[in-house]
Amino acid sequence: MAKQYETVIGLEVHVELATKTKIFCSCSTEFGGAPNTHTCPVCTGMPGSLPVLNKQVVEYAMAIGLATNCEITRVCKFDRKNYFYPDNPQNYQISQLYLPIARNGYVEIQTGEVKKKIRIHEMHMEEDAGKLIHDEWDDTSLVDYNRSGVPLVEIVSEPDMRSADEVIAYLEKLRTIIQYLGASDCKLQEGSMRADVNLSVREAGTKEFGTRTEMKNLNSFKAIARAIEGERARQIELLSEGKKVIQETRRWDDNKESSYAMRSKEDAQDYRYFPEPDLVPVIIGDEWIQEIKDRQPEMRDEKLERYKKEFDIPQYDAEILTESKAMADLFEAASAICRNPKKVSNWLMVETMRLLKEHDMEPEEITFTPEHLAQLVQLTENGTINSSVAKEVFEKIFTENADPVEYVEKHGLKTVNDEGELLKVLQKVIAGNPQAVVDYKGGKEKALGALVGQTMKAMKGKADPGMVNKKLRELLK
Repeated sequence: MAKQYETVIGLEVHVELATKTKIFCSCSTEFGGAPNTHTCPVCTGMPGSLPVLNKQVVEYAMAIGLATNCEITRVCKFDRKNYFYPDNPQNYQISQLYLPIARNGYVEIQTGEVKKKIRIHEMHMEEDAGKLIHDEWDDTSLVDYNRSGVPLVEIVSEPDMRSADEVIAYLEKLRTIIQYLGASDCKLQEGSMRADVNLSVREAGTKEFGTRTEMKNLNSFKAIARAIEGERARQIELLSEGKKVIQETRRWDDNKESSYAMRSKEDAQDYRYFPEPDLVPVIIGDEWIQEIKDRQPEMRDEKLERYKKEFDIPQYDAEILTESKAMADLFEAASAICRNPKKVSNWLMVETMRLLKEHDMEPEEITFTPEHLAQLVQLTENGTINSSVAKEVFEKIFTENADPVEYVEKHGLKTVNDEGELLKVLQKVIAGNPQAVVDYKGGKEKALGALVGQTMKAMKGKADPGMVNKKLRELLK
């Protein structure tokens, strides 16, 4: 009988913090920009330059630590991690090994019906390296130091995950927490959230861990899931053939859906860590921790429960609305203006989600204002426009943040409420569609729909379908 294997996974998640300036200098952290324009002597590692710690980095790190149930280290220090690579201008990275900012936390995840705690071993602050750009045409590598010195936190989990589903649930939970805190936008495609996967397999029922590999270059949840499945299969195949798994760092190629070895895995001693001599220890007192606690926003789990009670919104809708802080903020602001949370929720759940999918956008990329959405709800509710016109107007709001009141006025889209005009049109439609009239009178309800459609067409969609329906029935009696 074939052996059964269990997968054991731990993650190292790097998150770029949303500070305006870098961790040890005043250069901009903005994404993009011409190569090497967001740089200075500090972040390019010039001799004699000295780092100065950005206080906002410590506060974001503390906020993430508290939100993930970690203990905050009262005296934390920075260390030098020595390694030689062209994108690392000082030939060392300022990181934290011995006294990281936060330790011993957890987040709770849910996969299907199962809830589970994933423990966080530690979280430390560090600086990012630059970026190597490989030019295959010239067979050269160029380096851009714009990213060098951008502040990161690295969140190291315990090896508590057993499947790709659990990994994705953990990452989604972390991303939501960090986005709600405003500490990072966590865009995997821009590299502001990156995950390295440490994976091993062991025979089911055994306690000892197998030999692990670390996989890098994972820039989407789909790539992470595929890499986990691919590496699990590769290790099981090796063990089934009586071969050994080598501890190494592997690079995942999502196009080829396979990984290849980069280098043997280093241990801490290979980096020759020692305390960073140019930075003083960070002393964190109770008052500072309390200040950060007081500033923590309402997190997703609390918001979800509140939406269900306060707005009487179904569980599924509340989950979608709170999944992204941008969407939750939009919902709350628009509801406060028009005092109609049910209708605001409907517009976000149906039309907004449809258009986001069509345009391949994230909720964070929405450009329309809550004021314009609230105005659209009011225009529809007071009968100024009908539902089909409202959809047309919403597309303009979504793509151009158009003012719905002005747009309706300018394009003459108001519902025609003139009964005399409506009756004239209805009489013409009845006279022009004798067969539909006969069918309706003969009990075919569908025939009425055809007459309503003809009337709406004649009135260029600017009639109230309910009113048309009612008047047609009266006339056909």
